[in-house]
Amino acid sequence: MLGLRRLAPVLAVSLALVLAPGVAATADGGVATEHYASHPLHVRPGVSTTPTGLSPSTIKAAYNFPTGATAGAGTTIAIVDAYDDPNIEADLGVFSSQFGLPSCTTANGCFSKVDQTGGTNYPRTDSGWAMEISLDVQWAHAIAPGARILLVEAGSTSFTNLLAAEDYAAGHAQYVSDSWGGSEFSGESAYDPHFTHNGVSFFVSSGDSGTPAAYPSASPNVISVGGTTLNFTSTGAFSSETGWSGSGGGCSAYETATPTQSGFSQYPQVNCATKRATPDVSLDADPASGVSVYDSVLYQGQSGWWTVGGTSAAAPMWAARSADTGAVVDTGYVYGKSITYRDITAGNNGASCLPGLDLVTGRGSWIG
Repeated sequence: MLGLRRLAPVLAVSLALVLAPGVAATADGGVATEHYASHPLHVRPGVSTTPTGLSPSTIKAAYNFPTGATAGAGTTIAIVDAYDDPNIEADLGVFSSQFGLPSCTTANGCFSKVDQTGGTNYPRTDSGWAMEISLDVQWAHAIAPGARILLVEAGSTSFTNLLAAEDYAAGHAQYVSDSWGGSEFSGESAYDPHFTHNGVSFFVSSGDSGTPAAYPSASPNVISVGGTTLNFTSTGAFSSETGWSGSGGGCSAYETATPTQSGFSQYPQVNCATKRATPDVSLDADPASGVSVYDSVLYQGQSGWWTVGGTSAAAPMWAARSADTGAVVDTGYVYGKSITYRDITAGNNGASCLPGLDLVTGRGSWIG
């Protein structure tokens, strides 16, 4: 089971040594500290020839999401991940056929894949990131089947490469989903401008290790997406939603709260003072209520249908649900009155779910 690994930054080294990929020389002849990201992905053991996780129709029924085949039409959702999934278009086709979704291909203009600069010099394949890509692309398409999907593949997990991919994505899509992150670090705010682009909404998974907050989830320029557990009766009917114990969240050590979030001072139990609180919102992420993903790239030596969870699932679904509206879904939108939330008041990730706003599920899940 893969979780969010909090990777330490690479230490500065002498220029007499060969610089590792992604470590940038500074103007004064030193070496800049590089940071690396991981993807908060949880794959339940066991592969199958048929879907074993939740289906798009089940997720849409639990949240009362739009069910039309053209939801999201006229928009583009960019998925930013590291490394290459060489089979993603074919696997998306299997997923779409299985669940009766519209075809999304390069030929019909729905799907496109580029490297971090918009070219076709794709990076090497990585099985874990290929699973992440399958999850992100398939579930963005599931929730917004009318939207175009742009997959931007960073050359590695370095922030240098991932943020280059982010910049390309922001210039070519209205909604950007990021299922990656790492520990907060001093100076992280210098990266925040990468998540600012006129008319673009950014969604970042909050992590799968509970508290504390992670980056770039903690950037005030993004919508931080936490995780929940969907609960069902013995007959398969949706019964309730609770906070997931793995949902990343907490008060940022370095970032300041946005004015719209600060307006929620009527919820002093969050107690982040002037600091940014994460997450802002949430959706299903517990692998126990994980979603169905098809992946033909060998993962742990096997391929087929998997059940996958993590806030890696919640972030692309939030991006896609936002694409269904066609609106810019920023902090003003999220903390305003445009969204109807299911307030999650049960559950714990090191902090407790509470009425109104908390460090497990934020404002709650989007319904309707």
